Amino acid sequence: MPESAAGQPCYHCGEAIPEGSDYPIRSGEATQSACCRGCQAVAQTIIDSGNADYYRLRTDLPKTPEAALDALKALALYDLPEVQEGFVKNDGAIKDASLILEGIVCAACVWLNERHLRQLPGVVSADINFSTRRARVRWDNTRIKLSQILESIRDIGYHAYPFDTGRQEELFRKERNAAIRRLAIAGLGMMQVMMYALPTYIAGDDGSMPRDIEALMRFASLLLTLPVVFYSAWPFFQGAWRDLRLYRAGMDVPVALGIGAAFAASVYGSFTGSQDVYYDSVVMFVFFLLTGRFLEMNARKRSAEAAETLVKLIPAAAVRLPDYPAARTEEAIGAVRLSPGDFVLVATGATFPSDARVVEGHSSVDESLLTGESRPIPKHPGSEVIGGSHNLGSPLICRVERTGQDTVVSSIVRLLDRALAEKPQLAQTADRIASHFVLALLVVAAGIATYWAVVDPTRAFWITVSVLVVSCPCALGLATPVSLTAALGRLTRIGLLSTRGHALEVLAQATDFVFDKTGTLTDGLFRLREVRILRGDKDQALQLAAALEQGATHPIAAALREAALEGRDSDALPHVQHLAYHPGLGVEGEIDGQRYRLGAPEFAAPGETFSLPEGLTLIALADAQGVLAWFSLGDGLRPHCAELVAQLKGLGVRLHLYSGDRPENVAALARQLGIADARGGMHPQDKLKAVRDLQAAGAVVAMTGDGVNDAPVLAQAQVSIAVDQGAEAAQAAADMILLSSELLRLADGVRIARKTRRIIRQNLAWSVLYNALALPAAAMGLVTPWMAGIGMSASSLLVVLNALRLANHPTHQHPTPQPPTPAQMQPRHESA
Repeated sequence: MPESAAGQPCYHCGEAIPEGSDYPIRSGEATQSACCRGCQAVAQTIIDSGNADYYRLRTDLPKTPEAALDALKALALYDLPEVQEGFVKNDGAIKDASLILEGIVCAACVWLNERHLRQLPGVVSADINFSTRRARVRWDNTRIKLSQILESIRDIGYHAYPFDTGRQEELFRKERNAAIRRLAIAGLGMMQVMMYALPTYIAGDDGSMPRDIEALMRFASLLLTLPVVFYSAWPFFQGAWRDLRLYRAGMDVPVALGIGAAFAASVYGSFTGSQDVYYDSVVMFVFFLLTGRFLEMNARKRSAEAAETLVKLIPAAAVRLPDYPAARTEEAIGAVRLSPGDFVLVATGATFPSDARVVEGHSSVDESLLTGESRPIPKHPGSEVIGGSHNLGSPLICRVERTGQDTVVSSIVRLLDRALAEKPQLAQTADRIASHFVLALLVVAAGIATYWAVVDPTRAFWITVSVLVVSCPCALGLATPVSLTAALGRLTRIGLLSTRGHALEVLAQATDFVFDKTGTLTDGLFRLREVRILRGDKDQALQLAAALEQGATHPIAAALREAALEGRDSDALPHVQHLAYHPGLGVEGEIDGQRYRLGAPEFAAPGETFSLPEGLTLIALADAQGVLAWFSLGDGLRPHCAELVAQLKGLGVRLHLYSGDRPENVAALARQLGIADARGGMHPQDKLKAVRDLQAAGAVVAMTGDGVNDAPVLAQAQVSIAVDQGAEAAQAAADMILLSSELLRLADGVRIARKTRRIIRQNLAWSVLYNALALPAAAMGLVTPWMAGIGMSASSLLVVLNALRLANHPTHQHPTPQPPTPAQMQPRHESA
């Protein structure tokens, strides 16, 4: 893409290209520029299919990619794999896409789109987050195509685009600018209409204003109200018509009825000379309602910043080394064009363009935006780096390992989207109430209109308008989703990723925390602490032990190999024949004609007497004559474990330590941390039974683990948390993932979850109380239409602002760490 492409019109849709975007389109000998991945894919497919003349012959620019596809009768292009590559995740026949929805203005829009999509045959699930405007749709590709889903969304008056961060920003700017224009027209109209209305209020009542002057004032007010009603308030009429066309009563219906009825009555009064003229109330109502929605829009944007920040982490450009290692020729390309196996140069201060592995250089990396990890992480050849993290030290050359939807950032965003889209029980209840509220409101308004038409016909009209306007379920519909969005965003920023919608709700109710030991409370990195030689020498014993464990992957084997090799190649180890593994016990094999056993004392040296060092794991190396050496190994305690235990106890949580490690080691750690219920030597089924026993006694269990053997227990607990360094099976079964190595984030998570529950309850209580007070007051004639507009807007805005308190919830702060020294960035090899 040319250097100056930013700000120029997109070759496909004509919209301005965002800063930093790099989406080239090959057209013959020329290269054009697109504003987003969606436009790039569609335009390239159009050109490659032989329809490049479309761009030469068209007389107008499409507003969206769909518009061009309609012109070509080729909506099915969205079903092509090359178009879906950037935003669709495949799981066999089931596909999962992230879409942006345009036209979402309230919670009823979310309900309508979700309900409509879920009714389509072949759609497995459809969940929309109101704050981010993002939809997560899963469908069976053998029954329905993506193009049909997009078309069905358009059929009900909305537009869906493949998710792209540039497109999302552009959509928000477009909505914000349109809202500002409508608000400005409404505000100007309100001020002018009030200038004409005030004299009629002052002089009209006593008859001192001549009739012709009063009529002039009314017609001037009519002219000034026209743009307010037919421009500023037009989205309300569009939304109401869309709902009525689908035989549904959305939240825009009572608003549009109120505005339309008041305006129509005022026009009628102006031409007949009636006293019933409400131009001032109409413009004030529209202005206050638009003000509320504008402030609410900006507040929602703030609540969704966490997810958007993650999406923006990957840079637009990268420096590729196409001839490495033969030469170091640098080539600047778009990050989206990188492929696994490419070599990239990441300069000091630059951002890693994809998940990669360091092949040359030593540095430190800031991963705080991804993991919440406050300290820089040392990196050296062989270290993995996460796309989106920042290089703080020296330049690094890395080999790309994952790109696009396979990167860690994409996985985190996908999991966060799922958590935001899945609604907890409380949200589902609120949605059901809100969905029936509008219809009930219309029935109540009709009853009130009938009553006042009999009692006092002169007041019946404006009282009915006030009832329609003042009571709206917007606050009820917003109470839960906005709070959850703000809370999940805050948790993500501190390194605690929620992957399920119910996780936050249940974490707030947790009464018991169950911890695994190895890899959870400890770092899981076993180190050789002591070697006791009975026969032979230390180096020979280590060489034999490392050779026997050469093909094993468990932490003890890795610690023995590290101590024996000290950075040397594994080819230096003796050759082992007739190797046999005994799960849970050890390994045996033949070296130079001699049979050796390595493992638990009861396996390698049955009948031998030995003393167990407290807190350590004892491993024996033996041959046919007896024990050659004893190895004592142990892993270190994670930082701040004791403080975590103290904080959780302070929150009233009961703590349990269930581990498969030796009971003596588990008891020693429990004494050190102050955990009363500690059990060792537990198999997965033992842990499962223990958790079930807790649940049978009424406990709400939060389980934290990291291993494959923890997966069944994680699935059994009401809410489960896996550590990021743990096994994939554990993470797959977990409701939350601790991305940070700081265990104190668990206590922060409990506090944020409990505060979220309080705020959701406050919001629901406020929305119910508001409607309970506002509806009777309006029915009694105590609320004018413009006051109703203020009340309705303020109720929704208050809910959003209350939820935003979660976005900056304080967490435990550690002292600011210093970057590691060059010596600390070198790889370390510990031995006995």
